[in-house]
Amino acid sequence: MSTVPALTLNDGAQMPMLGLGVWQVPDESVAAAVRTAIEAGYRSIDTAALYRNESGVGAAVAEAGVPREELFITTKLWNDDQGYDGALRAFDESIRRLRLDYVDLYLIHWPTPARPRFVETWKAFEKLRADGRVRSIGVSNFHIAHLRRLLDETDVVPAVNQIELHPNLIQTALRAFHAEHGIATEAWSPLAQGRLLRDRTILGLAQKYARTPAQIVLRWHIERDIVVIPKSVTPARIRENIDVFDFELSEDDLASIDELNNGRRTGLDPDTFS
Repeated sequence: MSTVPALTLNDGAQMPMLGLGVWQVPDESVAAAVRTAIEAGYRSIDTAALYRNESGVGAAVAEAGVPREELFITTKLWNDDQGYDGALRAFDESIRRLRLDYVDLYLIHWPTPARPRFVETWKAFEKLRADGRVRSIGVSNFHIAHLRRLLDETDVVPAVNQIELHPNLIQTALRAFHAEHGIATEAWSPLAQGRLLRDRTILGLAQKYARTPAQIVLRWHIERDIVVIPKSVTPARIRENIDVFDFELSEDDLASIDELNNGRRTGLDPDTFS
């Protein structure tokens, strides 16, 4: 049974506040990680066409023994497939690999500013949602200017924007824009690829709360109303990462983590990456 609380999205769907990310997990080993996660109480799994592991995720979901309606499966459209027809074709391939009748959340992976086709792509996403093949639609790595264009030129407000977010990159302005428009914030690279686990502030708080550094950082996300998808293939760490719902950080300690913000990314800049 899962103990992860859910966030209500702007379309009424319930999205778990914590899930398993599977970026850079090979297809041949992802199924074991997903099975471990589901056994540990995870109900949200985040993959993407780019990750080339949708088949392994689908196999694990099929074998999980958990009712489909209890799971929240996210995948993403890769840049090369943007455009109305391309997006529909790519979705057919993703859902075939996942062996599912629908996905819970479908995201445009990047805004690709050098060849911006995301408005046309979004209209295909709106069709997928209207047809019931996707429950919720959203974006990933979108900045405010990209979101404004979607809001101005299309009919459906994204349910989620999945962005690089961690205490070194707290994305204050973007999160405020999300809150204003009812868009949920979801964090990828929530541990800054492990960099934060060596930070003195985080280590001190881990000692204070008798928790691991990763649990402190993940709890900070949860208390800031940020959906989080830590990646791991290690069973002990998978179980550790979900064990963050029986303690709270004080306001002073949350503020001390906020002060780690220095704008330092681990990934690419959405304003330049295409």
